[in-house]
Formats: sequence, C-alpha cells, structure tokens
Amino acid sequence: MAAAAVMVTRGGRARVVAGVSRGVGGAQHASVRPGRANQNGRRGNVASRLNAASVEVRRGVASVGRRFAEGKRLRLQAHAESTYIMVKPDGVQRGLVGEIISRFERKGYTLKGLQMCICDKAKAEEHYKDLAGKPFFPNLVEYICSGPVVCMIWEGTDVVKAGRNLIGVTNPTDAAPGTIRGDFGVEVGRNLVHGSDSIENGAREIALWFGSEEAVEWEPTMTPWIKELN
Repeated sequence: MAAAAVMVTRGGRARVVAGVSRGVGGAQHASVRPGRANQNGRRGNVASRLNAASVEVRRGVASVGRRFAEGKRLRLQAHAESTYIMVKPDGVQRGLVGEIISRFERKGYTLKGLQMCICDKAKAEEHYKDLAGKPFFPNLVEYICSGPVVCMIWEGTDVVKAGRNLIGVTNPTDAAPGTIRGDFGVEVGRNLVHGSDSIENGAREIALWFGSEEAVEWEPTMTPWIKELN
C-alpha cells in the first residue's frame, strides 16, 4: 500500500513531495520524485549551452567584420593617389594655413603628413630643379627660403589633379574665384601655395620633404561616404 507525503506551500497550495509504500513485513519505502532542483539544473545546462553558442556566433561575426574592413581598406589604398602640398612663406605669414587645409579636408581628402620648417637653399634648388634654367629661378629659391613653409601629404582619388584645381592656376589674376589663388592671391610671385603637377613629381617631392618614415597611415571613418567601393 502506498501513501503520499504532502507539503503545503506558502500560497496555500498542496504539493506531493514523496510517495511512501509498505512492503513485506510492513516496512516502509520512500520513493522521492524529481524535484525543482533537478529541473533547475537541466535548465541551467541548456542556458549554458545556448550562451556558449551565442559567444561563438558573435566571434564569427566579428571575424567576418574584421576581414571585410581589411578588404575595404586594401581596395581604398589601391585606388588612392598622394600629392605634396606646401603653403609658401607668404601663405604662412598671412595666416592662411588653416584655410588651405580646410579646403582639402572639406573636399574629402586625407591628410597623411604635416610639418613646418624653414627650407635651406639646397632643398629649395632640388625642389624647383625643373625651373633651374629660368631667369626667375634665383628669386624663387630666395623666396621659398625667406620664412617658414608648411609641408603636407594629401591622399585620395585623383588628388593630384583635384588638388591643382583647388589651388588654381599659377597667376592669381587668372585663377578662378573659389580657388585658393583666385580668392587670396594677387601676384604670381606671391601665389601662396605649391601643389604637385603629376603623380611622379608628387612621389619625388614627398620623398624630398618627408623622407620614408614621416607619413602617418590611417583611414578616416567617413571614407565610405566619400568613395564608392566596387
């Protein structure tokens, strides 16, 4: 014969916690049913497995995200050009450094190198060596060495051509309004800023003024909103 042990909970509900049976000779045997502790244990095991699976999924997503970002960075670098831009002594003296930098930044180009220096004669002659045969060459060298210059490396799609468009033609009188020289220049001998005229000259000028270790490699977070990736 079996009997049930009943426990009354705080809410007034009755719950069977064990069954008692009488065997041969009247001995009593208790058979305890699985309780809430075992159920909680099973639930805990399931939750633990689900949490472990969730962690693995997050790790996988993060890994894919890193590979995707690295692929984008490499594709962007493959399409990027670099140019050398220099604010000449008159541009520095007139306080136009920030204005000139902002023109390139607002266009969407990336500043990769920046320094101020006073140019020596040897470097000035090397920089303008293509003009060495011109009658104005000595005055040009003296002018570039007359005060501090601000040297920059800018990077971006077609930055050599676009940079020269931002600067304007050599003679400020002929430069279009909206260009740096058109807005701020007056005479050709004080035309504020230099920009590389080709990719090859850009590389040569960057090496001359910055060397091989001065550029900073970084990628702005806004790049995908400026460049379309194929």
